[in-house]
Formats: sequence, structure tokens, C-alpha cells
Amino acid sequence: MNATKSLDDLAQIRSIMERSKKYLSLSPWAAIMAGIYALIGAGIVYWEIYYAPEILYYQLGGNVVPPTLFSLLSIAVAVFVLAAGTGLWLNYRKASKAGEKLWSKTAIRLAINFFIPLIAGGIFVLILFSRGYYSLLAASSLLFYGLALLNAGNFTFTDIRSLGISEIVIGLLAAVFPGKGLFFWAIGFGVLHILYGVLMYWKYERKP
Repeated sequence: MNATKSLDDLAQIRSIMERSKKYLSLSPWAAIMAGIYALIGAGIVYWEIYYAPEILYYQLGGNVVPPTLFSLLSIAVAVFVLAAGTGLWLNYRKASKAGEKLWSKTAIRLAINFFIPLIAGGIFVLILFSRGYYSLLAASSLLFYGLALLNAGNFTFTDIRSLGISEIVIGLLAAVFPGKGLFFWAIGFGVLHILYGVLMYWKYERKP
């Protein structure tokens, strides 16, 4: 009995130490909402591209930047801002209910390790854009986002690393099939986020 109790105590201590090193207040609803925003954004972009008054890709081929392209960039920025804002709010609510701080030391480490690859990827995407490599924008954004998730997975649920690997795979496929960038972008930022959020909810928050 004493040996069993000691093992249970060790397991509890290990669990407490693990929780102290990882940020566990990520809301699965944040991922779901981010996926929904991404799918709505992809739908708007599809409409802008295929129902635009000018032929977007033809003009890009002639090194002309039409107004439609700036509209597409605005949509991408809007999706990011909505997803980030909603995520912060939902994570704050979850942390508050658990009696934890949104910006603990672990959360700061998580943010730093997530944003370093993400910012580097954003700069790289802007470089590609400035040089006219438009067909690689979707692939690059997916790849660097996947790397950011892999990096952040050391400080939160390990499940997020699986999402990161999936994003990298989708990014590589987008690079192989550059003409399908919008489709893979919708899959990576939309569908995968929703699936991940549902799985996380089912695994960690669903009441038995």
C-alpha cells in the first residue's frame, strides 16, 4: 500500500511540475473560430479573384499590381486580426476561470517561441511579394506557421505539434501545386484549425 501511495504521489508531483512548465489555457474555441474566419476569408478571396473586373494573374504576370491584390492582402490581415483578437479573448476567459494569469512566465515563453518563426515567415512572405513570387505566398505562410506551432508545442499541449506538422505538409503540397494555393490555404488555416479545435474540446473539455 505504501509503495502504491508513493507512486501515486510521484505521479501527482510530476503532473504538477509538467503543468508549471506548460501553458494549458489555450481555448479550443479559439482554434475553431480562427478556422471559421479563415474559410470566410478564403471564400471572399475566391470571389475577388474569379469574379474581379480585371484578370488578376494576367496583370501580375506583367508586373502590374492591381487594386484587387491590395484588397486580398487586406482580407488576409483582417482574418489574422480577428483570429488573434478572438483567441486572446477566449484564452483570457479560460485562464480566468482556471484562476490563472493570461500572461504568465510560461505564456510569455510560449508567445516568444511562437512569434519568432511567425515574424520571420511574415518578413519572408513580404520579400517574396516584393519580388513577384506570388505563387509561393500561400505555401510560405503555411510552412512558417507550421514551424511556429512546432516551436510553441514545447510550452503547451503537445497536440499542437501535430497541427504544426499538418500545416507543414499542407504548405509543401501548396508549393508543389502553386496554382492551388488558395485551396491549400483554406485547408491549412481553415479546416485543420476547426478539426484541431473540435478534437481538443473532445479530449480536454468535454464533460463525461
